[in-house]
Amino acid sequence: MDLDTLVGAKLALGFPGTDIHDDTVTCLQETRAQSLVVFSRNFSSPEHFYQLIQRLTQAVGRRLLVMVDHEGGRVIRLSGGMTRFPDAATVGRTQQAADVERQGRVEAQELARLGVRVNLAPCVDVIEPGCDPVIGDRSYGSDPERVSQLAVARIRGLQAGGVAACAKHFPGLGAVPRDPHQLLPTIGLDWPAMERSHLKPFAAAIEAEVAMIMSSHVCYPGLGEAPDLPATFSPRLIRELLRKRMRFPGLIVTDDLEMGALSPLGTMGERAVRATEAGHDLLLICSNLEAAHQAATALREAYRNGRLSRTELEESATRVAHVREKFLG
Repeated sequence: MDLDTLVGAKLALGFPGTDIHDDTVTCLQETRAQSLVVFSRNFSSPEHFYQLIQRLTQAVGRRLLVMVDHEGGRVIRLSGGMTRFPDAATVGRTQQAADVERQGRVEAQELARLGVRVNLAPCVDVIEPGCDPVIGDRSYGSDPERVSQLAVARIRGLQAGGVAACAKHFPGLGAVPRDPHQLLPTIGLDWPAMERSHLKPFAAAIEAEVAMIMSSHVCYPGLGEAPDLPATFSPRLIRELLRKRMRFPGLIVTDDLEMGALSPLGTMGERAVRATEAGHDLLLICSNLEAAHQAATALREAYRNGRLSRTELEESATRVAHVREKFLG
């Protein structure tokens, strides 16, 4: 496989509007992106959305792995014609694992019918008092055993229905003091505190063979990292902890690289390269097509000049191909 195609396997791109535009098609063709991440801005009706995905697929000449945040509660991007499940906090207080597994199966059926094959859920963060409401009701609760149980049920329901699940936000966002969509936050918990609570649901998700895990744009100095280095750019947390120590074999995906937390930390090209150095397989760039071009260009150059490993790129592409084969067919 040529370098451009291998780099394209690493990219999941967002696009504007509910119609096909030339710049969207051109970006997908030139970056060779294999995945799309969709939002409410792309959705007007179930029928129109399905046709939009089909037309984009035809325009670029390859099948696209389509992903969406479909958590329930306030985080639902595709609303019309979809079952509206309550937020995770309500589910955590009122429902049992069997109910949550049924939720996952219903979601899988409805998403797959629209051409969506990845649900960027569940949120497995263990909530702590005083955290920023960016997580809040998106968490199943403050008990790591309960969060683990319900997260595993949701993962099993989704993936049994043919839609990949994604546990997020590694290594745990439940104690975040401010919203990383805007500013770079810090969680100061040490290893015993993280292992006692926040890492447990991720370990359970890995045991349940979750297809993807998403990292967080948060700094964890209590885990031995620099105070200004988010998990997104941390080989210690992504490559060493998640991939090697926790033995996660699936896709490791970034949160949106356009988020405000990362804006002081380099150009989009540099962010893409640093996230790849940390060990991510898939990079989310959720709205800016020019940023997607910058990321693809920087990645190609980093592989050509040896900053990034071609062998690791091929390994990432194999993991992406496995998810595509399993859930896209």
